[in-house]
Amino acid sequence: MNALFRHVDTVRQIIKLPVASLCFDTRIDPHDIDKTYRYFTRPHPRYKIIRNKTIGAALIDLGRYTDTPAYLDTIQGKNHGAWHARRARNRGYVCREIERNDHVDDIHAINTSLDVRQGRRMDQHYLDKVTQFERLGHFSYYGVLNPEGRLVAYANVGHYGNFDAFSHLIGMRNNDGIMHLLVVEVASRLIESKRVRYLMYDTFFGAQPGLRQFKQILGFQPFRVKYSKQ
Repeated sequence: MNALFRHVDTVRQIIKLPVASLCFDTRIDPHDIDKTYRYFTRPHPRYKIIRNKTIGAALIDLGRYTDTPAYLDTIQGKNHGAWHARRARNRGYVCREIERNDHVDDIHAINTSLDVRQGRRMDQHYLDKVTQFERLGHFSYYGVLNPEGRLVAYANVGHYGNFDAFSHLIGMRNNDGIMHLLVVEVASRLIESKRVRYLMYDTFFGAQPGLRQFKQILGFQPFRVKYSKQ
């Protein structure tokens, strides 16, 4: 009976989720955009009756914000995203676009700094050192540098149509707010450019509590998503 009540409660939560329409534009990169669309809309690995990334997608609705200060106002307060990002800046960290091939050793050090993240062992492709990165035209590559100029966190952000999405978001574990700075900087740049409506960071459901809280304090919310392709 308890299991039934939990199931009914989950259905109610899903029904109440706001709906976002995400459009993949294959003109940007026909091969990669189509491949990503098929991955996002394939049957869910556990719940075959729904599509892969349609329920509880973690999105920031960038269209809500006229400018960066308007976004930051929604994530203020101690231990919220703006507070952590400001702490990182005050400690000398900077976030900027990077050329990954200038940071091969640092990226490998980041990828291998922990055996387990969010309750899962690191996939092998993170553990193998990449000596030459390919730069995709519809991706932006961001990094956080410490005061000594060493890369301590990085993000690969794909542009797919009316939304951008994090492909990789990973950093050294410390308590300086570097990951918050990274996400805040990416979101702020997208708000100012007005290029896309949404920023996506995977999904809420199934995420570890710590990762879910990280997303929430940075302004991500769970959505039901309707995907289309052009």
